[in-house]
Amino acid sequence: MCHRCSTPRWPHLLLLLLGLPGLLAAAGEPALLTDLRNPGYHEKPEWFKQSFLDIAEDLSEAAAADKRLLLYFYQDGCPYCERLLRENLGDHAIAATARDHFDLIAINLWGDREVTALDGSATTEKGLAESLGVQYTPTMLLLDEAGQVVLRIDGYYPPHQFHAALRYVAQRREQEQPFIDFYRQQALTAATGQLHQEPDFLPHPLRLADNRADSARPLVVMFEQPVCAACDELHQDILRREPLAYALSAFDGAVLDIGSTALVQTPDGRELPARDWALELGIHYTPSLVFFAADGQEVFRTEAYLKAFHVHGALDYVATGAYAWQPSFQRFLQARTASLYARGVQIDMME
Repeated sequence: MCHRCSTPRWPHLLLLLLGLPGLLAAAGEPALLTDLRNPGYHEKPEWFKQSFLDIAEDLSEAAAADKRLLLYFYQDGCPYCERLLRENLGDHAIAATARDHFDLIAINLWGDREVTALDGSATTEKGLAESLGVQYTPTMLLLDEAGQVVLRIDGYYPPHQFHAALRYVAQRREQEQPFIDFYRQQALTAATGQLHQEPDFLPHPLRLADNRADSARPLVVMFEQPVCAACDELHQDILRREPLAYALSAFDGAVLDIGSTALVQTPDGRELPARDWALELGIHYTPSLVFFAADGQEVFRTEAYLKAFHVHGALDYVATGAYAWQPSFQRFLQARTASLYARGVQIDMME
């Protein structure tokens, strides 16, 4: 989409449900408890690096140890962050890969600790997050020795997919192939093996520029692949729910196979193989939802494993045009969740 969660003073699980994995939750940053830990604090593994947050220095130390640097952006009370720590990094094999090949540094999305950025400038945790375009928690930036982002993981990914991402960067495979090709070769998850289509979505071959010229509705393009358990869940469960069906009815939609060589007319009128367009857009994971306005310009995207309420939040963010006046999806979700809570609406973010 979490893809881009704030901490509430009340049950954080409830708040985060609205956005992408672990999205903003309360109408403000909560007060610290007496032990200096926010409500919903999740203990990090003891092997995370204790950093002075001089990123260039951390990068140099990681390289000297033949490791790579991983910046983990989180927020307290984020259920997807808790899930990442519990399920993914709680897996022995995944934790071993992370510990042996990376220096992991935890950075609070809303934190005020002083940070020295890669260029030597002074900022804060939240300032660094903003400068790097971090919109979701968890977000992980996996850096090479020069400080360039090799792979960006926006939001929560299931253990098998997360482990593949770690191995890809640890093995320096970016020098050989795109991550999506590496992942496809792993055969790491059971899935239906079919590319889903929604009954009222645009037919193939896709003519997206023609669609933008003819329609005033926003367009959502779902980048998927046949072997994708999360894609199965999206189409067989999430989009079948009545509130989601209503929300989706405000869009023109298309499903695109991220690995296909079939030509697609892109929103700007070019004819490209679907695979090439996905690579050009920097799509690494499936399903990824990319939203376009009536003029064909991309206005938002989600690139994370999302549950129903998070998908609903993303659809409403675009359908209402909120992206035009509220550039922070997190803030949009924060206000929306607080409003729902005030109306007595109880939400299970992980359902």
